[in-house]
Amino acid sequence: MSDIDRRKFLQTTAALGALASFGLGRAASAQGAKPADFPDILRKPIPSTGEEIPAIGLGSWITFNVGNDQVLRDQCADVISAFFAAGGRMIDSSPMYGSAQEVIGYCLDKLGARDQVFSTDKVWTSGDGMAQIDQTLARWHTQKFDLLQVHNLLGITDNLRLLFRLKDEGLLRYVGVTTSHGRRTDDLIAVMKNERLDFVQVTYNPIDRKVEEYLLPMAYDRGIAVIVNRPFRGGSLTERLEGEPLPEFASELKVESWAQLILKYLIAHPSVTCPIPATTNPGHAAENMRAATGLLPDDKMREQIAAVIGVLV
Repeated sequence: MSDIDRRKFLQTTAALGALASFGLGRAASAQGAKPADFPDILRKPIPSTGEEIPAIGLGSWITFNVGNDQVLRDQCADVISAFFAAGGRMIDSSPMYGSAQEVIGYCLDKLGARDQVFSTDKVWTSGDGMAQIDQTLARWHTQKFDLLQVHNLLGITDNLRLLFRLKDEGLLRYVGVTTSHGRRTDDLIAVMKNERLDFVQVTYNPIDRKVEEYLLPMAYDRGIAVIVNRPFRGGSLTERLEGEPLPEFASELKVESWAQLILKYLIAHPSVTCPIPATTNPGHAAENMRAATGLLPDDKMREQIAAVIGVLV
């Protein structure tokens, strides 16, 4: 990153918290509910196109792997319903998440909400990537994804070539690559240097901050959107903080929970486009979305958040 770009990066960080209070990003999205329906939700641009999406998404790892249990499927539909009602759009899944893809397809059909979702999934195979994608499309009951990602860099050369071809043919809107649990960060950076990706997906939270050193500034510099997985460390982080009082300075942000404080910490970073917390609780889905409203922490408060959480966990 050049000195000029780095200054711009730091200036954007400082300004983002103030901009959020004015409902940053009210321009119309490419599909789904109009931003005017959710005027207070922070939206962030996808750098490669300028399309704006709500700054909080929904993950499905573990939580949507409920098989054919009808009660649990309907509970997942309630989660998605609450998520959409609060202004959310991005839902992320993967072939490695058991029945999650099929459950999402069921939920979207039940809710009649396909025009509201920013559909995000992955290809995760060293074999026939197109065959797997066809299966994923069938499970979602859709004909086209907004974003497909090479999951954990598996079969990266062939699968990335396939995704770019689908994008060129108009069968896919965005292309990305994922890592998780802080693994293979250096390998992902190498791909970012050599490929014109639309998205990357990484693990990031106030404890796991390795990506702050180089990957996030690089994403900003190269115009790559960033999805954050494991914002709560698979739930272990919020479970550990449960019962602990919020720090006094958090009152400035009007947060209701540690989950909201963590999400505000994440979306205040100028490189972060959309964390994707997972939940089985509709109330938590709505609560998470409220983190994309109101003021965001500045650099100083972000460091305070990380320091307090670091002591408590």
